[in-house]
Amino acid sequence: MNRYPVWKYAIIVVALLIAALYTLPNFFGEAPAVQVSSAKSSVKVDTTTVARVEQALKEANIVADLVSLDGASVKARFGDTDTQLKAKDAIEKALTPDPTSPSYIVALNLLSRSPAWLTALNARPMYLGLDLRGGVHFMLQVDMQAALTKKAESLAGDVRVVLREKNIRHSGINRNGQAIEVRFRDAGTLDAAKKIFQDQFPELQLVDGPDGTDYKLSARVKPEAARLVQEQALKQNMVTLHNRINELGVAEPVIQQQGLDRIVVQLPGVQDTAKAKDILGRTATLEMRLVDESAEGRAAENGSGSVPFGSERFLERDGRPVIVKKQVILTGDSLTDAQPGFDSQSQQPKVDLTVDAKGGRIMRDTSRENVKKRMAILLFEKGKGEVLTAPVIQSELGNRFQISGSMSVTEANDLALLLRAGSLAAPMEIIEERTIGPTLGADNISKGFHSVAWGFLVIVVFMVAYYMLFGMFSGLALAVNLMLLVAVLSMLQATLTLPGMAAMALALGMAIDSNVLINERVREELRSGASAQAAIHSGYERAWATILDSNISTLIVGLALLAFGSGPVRGFAVVHVIGILTSMFSAVFFSRGLVNLWYGRQKKLKTVSIGTVWRPAADAGVPANTGKSSASTH
Repeated sequence: MNRYPVWKYAIIVVALLIAALYTLPNFFGEAPAVQVSSAKSSVKVDTTTVARVEQALKEANIVADLVSLDGASVKARFGDTDTQLKAKDAIEKALTPDPTSPSYIVALNLLSRSPAWLTALNARPMYLGLDLRGGVHFMLQVDMQAALTKKAESLAGDVRVVLREKNIRHSGINRNGQAIEVRFRDAGTLDAAKKIFQDQFPELQLVDGPDGTDYKLSARVKPEAARLVQEQALKQNMVTLHNRINELGVAEPVIQQQGLDRIVVQLPGVQDTAKAKDILGRTATLEMRLVDESAEGRAAENGSGSVPFGSERFLERDGRPVIVKKQVILTGDSLTDAQPGFDSQSQQPKVDLTVDAKGGRIMRDTSRENVKKRMAILLFEKGKGEVLTAPVIQSELGNRFQISGSMSVTEANDLALLLRAGSLAAPMEIIEERTIGPTLGADNISKGFHSVAWGFLVIVVFMVAYYMLFGMFSGLALAVNLMLLVAVLSMLQATLTLPGMAAMALALGMAIDSNVLINERVREELRSGASAQAAIHSGYERAWATILDSNISTLIVGLALLAFGSGPVRGFAVVHVIGILTSMFSAVFFSRGLVNLWYGRQKKLKTVSIGTVWRPAADAGVPANTGKSSASTH
């Protein structure tokens, strides 16, 4: 009756082993570290960079616990904060001799102390939120008026192209703030232009009237279209920030919209505010210009002459100079997609670019007039440009074309990511800045740990005192529940915050409630005169329905918080939901396995250690607490 088959015990053993394995990394803590990442798309971090970091540390007589290449960054781990700061200065001096044009970002960080064999098994600790790990917090204000001005400027260019295609003569197109003003010489042309505006530009609101001897048509973005522009600008800025921060490798960054025009950025583990600002400011823009093919331009490329008027000198990745014209044909604003791939003929890595309709028209016109001439594709970061490639235009181009040349697969992937991230849709400024040090984070961790530990201890002491051996079983089930909860959070690489630790403490109280229901049900069966084995069986079977109902109702609330909450509320909900699921396994499946293992093999079981069984008073006035049931012990 009260025996588990072998396969159920096998499930319990496997679950305990996996839980122990994935819980273990959380006990090693974090160590101060220095992280080296690329500051330019043309600079790659590889094993050579690792060697340079190790050499810099050796020359400065600094011993690192570990120096490793992790993805696109080098991470060096140290024993204390003082050594970390000295190492940062030494590495920075060796890798970035020119602070005005750094090739690498050297930032302070925190790394897990987990041994290599655990990391090899992909067993990693939970991410810790800003309030536990320390880091930097920024609130950025997006300049929505600049976004609308930028949209008006783009529309003014589109209006100029459309009126030229439709052969509508005008006396000039100007942008006055966020308004586009077009002048016409006669009313007939004005009416024809208005019809084109209504057909081609439905997002514009038109106002016309006489302007001296001419007629003026003023167009502004409609309020509903302006709101859409602002929403898109905010979303694009968030995507751009996410791409830039992910490239640095910051673990679990928080990038959230706050209100209509603000973005909150939290970077756990990053202690260097200046470097964090540098990360947020890193954006890339693309420009396409024609190469100066004149005799003066070629002479300047060869180093035998000066750069001609109206041209500029840029360098390719291999250091060769290219003289390009100042006139910009196309910018990254027209870019809609960038995907890495392979050239079908040469099988060399490439990047396929797709531009919008306006950009496609410009590319067709320019390429048609400049076949067999070179077009340079330049990438600008922090105001400094470099030539990615300068291919010869072989034929007329359209909306889709490609960048190819001496690129590796990794470089093609990085370039596509960089171009997709693009530039910010609107300028932003930091209006709030806050740094949470690792000492405060460690203090929060200590307080949270003690609250969970003391809560667990008090619950176990009470359960053992009140339910005897069954209370011990409940305490072991509670410990397993806590281990499973931490293991699942670690496997999911969830972010633990202070509200999450509060949810963890709450989960202990809710988990023990299931064991109280089971124990009281067993007691009730014993009071009814059932045998010990029958009481155990009925207690678990009949308590299950109540446990399921209560947990499902609580789970629904947790899922609602998870779906509609954000920030601390969401952090609480994640731990709350996982805690409910793990408690159902530990409180029912695991605890019954312990009871069955202890009592199930005893065929003539007379007593169970579940504390005092309170009997109902007899009709003849027998005391209610006799405590002498053959199925109970004190």
